[in-house]
Amino acid sequence: MGKKDIDWEHIGFNYIQTDKRYVSNFKDGAWDEGGLTSDANVVLNECAGVFQYAQTCFEGLKAYETVDGRVVVFRPDLNAQRMADSARRLEMPAFPEDRFIEAVRETVKANIDFVPPYGSEATLYLRPYMIASSPVIGVKPADEYQFRIFGTPVGPYFTGGIKPLTLKVSDFDRAAPHGTGNVKAGLNYAMSLHAIVTAHEEGYDENLYLDPQTRTFVEETGGANFLFVTKDGTVVTPKSDSILPSITRRSLVHVAKEYLGLEVEEREVLFDEVKDFAECGLCGTAAVISPVGKIVDHGKEICLPSGMDEMGPVTKKLYETLTGIQMGRIEAPKGWIYTVD
Repeated sequence: MGKKDIDWEHIGFNYIQTDKRYVSNFKDGAWDEGGLTSDANVVLNECAGVFQYAQTCFEGLKAYETVDGRVVVFRPDLNAQRMADSARRLEMPAFPEDRFIEAVRETVKANIDFVPPYGSEATLYLRPYMIASSPVIGVKPADEYQFRIFGTPVGPYFTGGIKPLTLKVSDFDRAAPHGTGNVKAGLNYAMSLHAIVTAHEEGYDENLYLDPQTRTFVEETGGANFLFVTKDGTVVTPKSDSILPSITRRSLVHVAKEYLGLEVEEREVLFDEVKDFAECGLCGTAAVISPVGKIVDHGKEICLPSGMDEMGPVTKKLYETLTGIQMGRIEAPKGWIYTVD
């Protein structure tokens, strides 16, 4: 078997159905042994908990081909851990972390021909998720759950090269104090849809959300953490209990410290500080780092010195180093790269 007959360089960032997906069911207090299926459809009762009370969480990670021809996955142990944390917060049974990693391996191996070739800039995007599958009409956790993983080949998040984004300071809140902002709950993303559609209609690429309690600190966007660079080259990332702990951000912080020798500050970031930063980026699985060139606060423009044409020098070095690690061009820290046998 060889690679699927796909135009890898022009597939876009859209769903393409693959051959197999992993499914495991939780019933009578235990997860079954799970396994692969060819059926891409999920059939549930009309009163399933996921439909009635949005009891669902998910993850996102990638499999890709490295420079030496291996198929690998980047830090799936952290996705397993974060999904278990999300499940517990939503009163769902955590899927065992070791089984999560094995399920990722099985899914990638079963769809190995959908892993794009090295150099195409495409990857096999993996979506693990868990849903409340049994009927529930009173407001309470369901009794039964389903864990699934599917893969879909995707192209680079940005077509035509990476161009700096323009953000708007949102009037909406992404999360509530002491709420679920720090877990990957599906409802968090549904709640952000109106805000992102509104931003797009107004000509912006994304929202910058402020902390909901004081609206003075930078939080994150609808699906990515912030990373700032000061004029003296220090990397600064916002710290908050309502921010999702991004695996990409944590990886970039390590790269900044250990590979590039940069100073890193993980702390609360006042919005008033943003005008003084030299560079800004959004960190996430899809694009690794998306540079930000301009932030608009109710008509007042903050133009980052890095400009609207390309990444700033520090952001670019972080991007090149982390993608170099992921693609096997740079030696990775121990335990970061999982090879699919």
